[in-house]
Amino acid sequence: MAARHPYPASRHANPASRHPYPASRHPNPASRHERAAAPQSAAPHRVVVLGYEGMSPFELGVATEVFALPRPELEVEWWYSFALCAERAGPVGAVGGLRIEAPHGLEALARADTIIVPGSADVHADPPQAVLAALRAAHARGARLVSICSGAFVLAATGLLDGLTAATHWRYAALLRSRFPRVRVDPDVLYLDHGEILTSAGTAAGIDLCLHIVRRDHGADIANRVARRMVVAPHRDGGQAQFIEQPVPAAGNGDPVGAAIAHALDHLSEPLDVDALARVAHLSPRQFSRRFRASTGISPGRWLIEQRIHASLPLLEHDERGIEAIGQAVGFPSPASYRQHFRAIVGVSPAAYRERFRA
Repeated sequence: MAARHPYPASRHANPASRHPYPASRHPNPASRHERAAAPQSAAPHRVVVLGYEGMSPFELGVATEVFALPRPELEVEWWYSFALCAERAGPVGAVGGLRIEAPHGLEALARADTIIVPGSADVHADPPQAVLAALRAAHARGARLVSICSGAFVLAATGLLDGLTAATHWRYAALLRSRFPRVRVDPDVLYLDHGEILTSAGTAAGIDLCLHIVRRDHGADIANRVARRMVVAPHRDGGQAQFIEQPVPAAGNGDPVGAAIAHALDHLSEPLDVDALARVAHLSPRQFSRRFRASTGISPGRWLIEQRIHASLPLLEHDERGIEAIGQAVGFPSPASYRQHFRAIVGVSPAAYRERFRA
């Protein structure tokens, strides 16, 4: 998953989990930011991307795709406005020899509700003091700060990550830990959510985190619809370990772990456990657990819990059944078990989640 927020995050890798919300980890659901993040009026939520020389156009593109496109078909009460700023307004050099026009200077950060910091061009040097001061000031007034990939180095340089756990690309984890020893670095997760400060791993994990923000602000149904329009998965399971070692296996390719995953997703309401999944994979429980973790970066037991919690979210939003019945429908034998795991992963109770995102 620990971040705690009314929306899972993923190692998403989500709070203590490694995804639907893990990675995400939401430790502060009642933060002042959360109050600001979901305005109850039709006013758009202001998203500002901080640009700088050597920035990645892909990471800027991720934020643009998720937050800059108008989406009237979603029929939500409010959506996002979008702007790009830099230390000084004007052209900014990007990777690949591109020049991108930043219409705004740092004054845009003073008006932002969410600030997105793409990967740092130089992970060995701190940004200009004016940039750091503007980020600190934005955070002090309640803006949400988000980093993608090595953008965590920029947030760390502000001191705002001190005492928190942060995500960054696995290849930079040791350097981030060395340069900023007060920051706890988790090299495995896809992203982490601390309410007002969110960090993500390598470039594609920025997609996961941006969709998580939409999910956190608008609920699972809206985030899933945005993901479908982007032709990406609403969330990915596991952490960065799956990319360091090998990709998550797919059903039908002869991989026993892939077959077990497919079986589990089709039978979440049934009493599955590691032994049952090992039998589907035709492996011993020990062999299966070892191969599952190597493929996904998470234990099969934890993965199963996260999948069940994730499957319950749209039910809480749209289904008329009570919370106990929904817990049973996704495979939790007791209401207490469902509530305990839900709160650990999502950061709030099932009832609180339903109240916030009820369709």
